[in-house]
Amino acid sequence: MEWLLAHPFAFWMAAAGVLLAVEVATGSGWLLWPSGAAVLTAALGFAMPLALSTQMMIFAGLTIITTLAGRRMFPHATVLGGGDINDTRARLDGAEGVAAGDFAQGRGRVFVDGKEWAADLEGGSSLASGAKVLVTQVSGARLTVRPA
Repeated sequence: MEWLLAHPFAFWMAAAGVLLAVEVATGSGWLLWPSGAAVLTAALGFAMPLALSTQMMIFAGLTIITTLAGRRMFPHATVLGGGDINDTRARLDGAEGVAAGDFAQGRGRVFVDGKEWAADLEGGSSLASGAKVLVTQVSGARLTVRPA
């Protein structure tokens, strides 16, 4: 430990490595910023002789700044409702979409959930392209929709 205190560059790089290893293991995104702050503190400590207490204050300040800036630049992941993402029926039932083309004789294509699907229109009438639809049933790769 005395060696690390005598060599602050190695201390901060070791701290950055440990923080980065824990970040990789957990994948939370929160420890990435303190790891970067430790690298920046190591660079400052290498460039100019600073007391350890000063380096710790620099590290604390950089951690706060990088964490706040990082959270603004990288939005939070949206957590969708429960259920299996591979269960198409549960995911698409009740979803809104847009008619990708004109429906003729109750058949056409809709754009739902980022994909284009074959669809049947309830009532078998026609529907114009761009009209909003609501998925009422999923039958394999074919959807049943009604105008929204």
